[in-house]
Amino acid sequence: MGGAPGQRESRFKRLLLPGLAFKAVVIGGGYATGREIAEFFLPAGPWGGLAAMVLATAIWSAVCVATFLFARATQAHDYRAFFKGLLGRGWIAFEIAYGLFVVLLLAVFGAAAGEIAHRTLGLTPILGTVALMIGIAGFAAFGNASVERLFAWVSVLLYGVYAVFLVLALTSFGDRIAAAFAQPAAGGGNWLEGGLTYASYNIIGAIVILPVTRHLSSDRDAVVAGLIAGPLAMLPALMFFTCMTAFLPGIASEALPSDFLLGQLGQPLFHGLFQLMIFAALLESGTGAVHAINERIAAAWQHRRGVPPAVPVRAAITLVLLVLCMLVADRIGLIALIANGYRLLAYVLIALYIVPLLTLGLWRLRAGRRSLGETA
Repeated sequence: MGGAPGQRESRFKRLLLPGLAFKAVVIGGGYATGREIAEFFLPAGPWGGLAAMVLATAIWSAVCVATFLFARATQAHDYRAFFKGLLGRGWIAFEIAYGLFVVLLLAVFGAAAGEIAHRTLGLTPILGTVALMIGIAGFAAFGNASVERLFAWVSVLLYGVYAVFLVLALTSFGDRIAAAFAQPAAGGGNWLEGGLTYASYNIIGAIVILPVTRHLSSDRDAVVAGLIAGPLAMLPALMFFTCMTAFLPGIASEALPSDFLLGQLGQPLFHGLFQLMIFAALLESGTGAVHAINERIAAAWQHRRGVPPAVPVRAAITLVLLVLCMLVADRIGLIALIANGYRLLAYVLIALYIVPLLTLGLWRLRAGRRSLGETA
């Protein structure tokens, strides 16, 4: 699965791919459109928002390191195996929470894709949602290799587009950005709460990407890959946040802050490229979330039948899941989904994942127990 026996994986797969995969899950609908940034970072102002981002990045890196180390110790490459090693019979509680997370996540992605299709192409929103569903099903159906290629190539597009966006913004309204940061730090918004909340519900990405941890060949790989994961995931948000500060406070209420900023730039060709990048970000995030479920089902399928599920089976599972989840997007707006659902999810994940991992999990790792995976 991770290469031929005795063959050492490339540095890219061992050290960078986990971070790129983590970024892929984190960036999603609200991050790529700027909606999550507006919700959790902008209320604290330019300097408070930066402080919240630094805090979230540090949390991500620390928890990714612990997660990757524990996954190696338990040989767990799907979330069921991981939480059987961490929580024993309590693993089922996480599966329920993860199911709710995927419903929320894919509903947000479906709403975002529909909004993009409507605002940029004038199409009925459902067409954007269906296009995203087809794309996710296409990549997820072919398993690990297909999903990992998606993470790598979308990353090239994504980092490049955000870098160009920052340059254009500094050229077009850099004076407004400078003026925003020249203001003294204000007390509006709790940067600590924003950073903790944002980091907490997004850290589930470390669990979603467990299939790529099969490439890690040592504990050193796990530590380095985990440390890199936080900055890789936050870098595009940092560039985007810097641009958004130019239009405080009004931009905080925009459903698609990215669309608002692109309108200010007045660059139609780049506007189209950016919307393509957002759709690609939705595609890789949604694929990552669904792939985690597919891998969990595939492990159970192979255990019972002796063979992995065929491509049509994977595709069918993916499509059923997407149809059920994305229907929620027609009932609830994008802003409400992010503002309300994610905060509740953050508390659940802290209780079921972060606290057990950083206490019981680290204690077991330190004790050097070789039977970690047998605690179920």
